[in-house]
Amino acid sequence: MSEDRPSGAGRLLTGAAWAALLVALWMWGRDITEVPMASAPTTGDVAAVGRPAGAALPPPHRPLPGALPQGLTIPAMNVRAAVEGHGLNRAGAVEPPPYDRPNTVAWYRDGPEPGTRGAAVLVGHLDTDRAPGVFYGLGSLKRGQTIAVDRADGSTAEFTVEDVRVFTKNRFDAAKVYGPRRAGRAELRLITCGGDYDRARRAYSANLVVSAYLTGTVPDV
Repeated sequence: MSEDRPSGAGRLLTGAAWAALLVALWMWGRDITEVPMASAPTTGDVAAVGRPAGAALPPPHRPLPGALPQGLTIPAMNVRAAVEGHGLNRAGAVEPPPYDRPNTVAWYRDGPEPGTRGAAVLVGHLDTDRAPGVFYGLGSLKRGQTIAVDRADGSTAEFTVEDVRVFTKNRFDAAKVYGPRRAGRAELRLITCGGDYDRARRAYSANLVVSAYLTGTVPDV
């Protein structure tokens, strides 16, 4: 991400508060930028990134009681990262992890906790001008692969990837990106930059969004 732009995320709210936050999130979706170390991820426009839509998925697990997230594990990417809570900054976007911690993930702390009802949002750097970020390989995830979030109560919430999509900035839909896919489920969004990189603007053209939902816990509860 660029040195002067924040990343951001959203939560499920109701009424005027939900509408106001969507405006801030829409602005974030248009403005989030990165400084690429190498090539950008696959491009697309609100489209699945080569995922088999018909693959069978496990049934959802019932939502869990609240507990703060502490760590994120993505076995297919060999990712193990600390998770820290972030709120909105003065620009109305979620404050991302600092650039000296590119392998840390930011959870939007005013939204649902991972494993609870609604769509919890985790954002991370794609890359910096020095090294890949924690979500550099996010576009390689496939439908049916797993994501785990370690929680402060000692449990691990296990999620299954439902789809991977790229949303272009000029057609960014905050409600579609951040809102829950199915009422009553515990869902997860992993978000970073995607698309093509514009060196003049120091900005990527899109956002890469992984959507997953709770399918198990350790211990089983």
